[in-house]
Amino acid sequence: MSLRLRLVLGVAALLANAGSATAQYYFWPESTQNGAAADPDAETQPRRQRARANWPFDEERREAPRARGRENRERDNRDRDRLAALPPDADPNYSTPIDYDDDVDMRQTRRRFIGDPTAEEPGTLTIDTRARRLYLSLEDGKAVEYAIGVGRTGFAWKGEAKIGRKAFWPGWTPPPEMLERRPDLPEHMDGGLRNPLGARALYLFQGQKDTLFRIHGTNEPESIGRAVSSGCIRMLNADVIDLYKRVAKGARVVVR
Repeated sequence: MSLRLRLVLGVAALLANAGSATAQYYFWPESTQNGAAADPDAETQPRRQRARANWPFDEERREAPRARGRENRERDNRDRDRLAALPPDADPNYSTPIDYDDDVDMRQTRRRFIGDPTAEEPGTLTIDTRARRLYLSLEDGKAVEYAIGVGRTGFAWKGEAKIGRKAFWPGWTPPPEMLERRPDLPEHMDGGLRNPLGARALYLFQGQKDTLFRIHGTNEPESIGRAVSSGCIRMLNADVIDLYKRVAKGARVVVR
């Protein structure tokens, strides 16, 4: 046999073996193409598990975002359940239509009924900044007395005004002067338990002009009885809720 013939036969044999191996690798055996195993007693080969995908498809790493999303949905659902129709005298531009009143401890109050020490007409609010008391004059010489927090030195205000606006769980927008003193404050905060204006706010006007002074609740109940505010009158949330119900827009306010 010549050398050329032996080379040709050797190449043919290699090609035949390669074709058989390729067929076994890429094609199912004829007897299993219809789903039936060739040998019923043969062990089923385990399927290779797919490699875990990297983040963001990794299920373990997606668990934290999912948990945060669930918490946000639960909070939104709670707030949706608390949606409230605003009182008819509440300014919708300054109020938050979510009712947090159930979270206020109504037992935390400094309110009492006394003989009226002010001699003012019924319906008048009198604020005694020295005694740190607010009085609402009633009929028959009676008054409701509330403990308050007042403005610290340099921020006190005295005079007469009227209630020009009422707000239910008021939003808070610090004035530019306050933002200059406290650049850490937010430009705006929606109403809620952490809002410094608390559960209600009564805005003091002189004529048609907002004085920028308010009677409002607080998220710092320990400040009641002290001179710590930027001029506004603070009340416990339970007390300002009670006062809000008792006074009307336009009521006279005397600050002494």
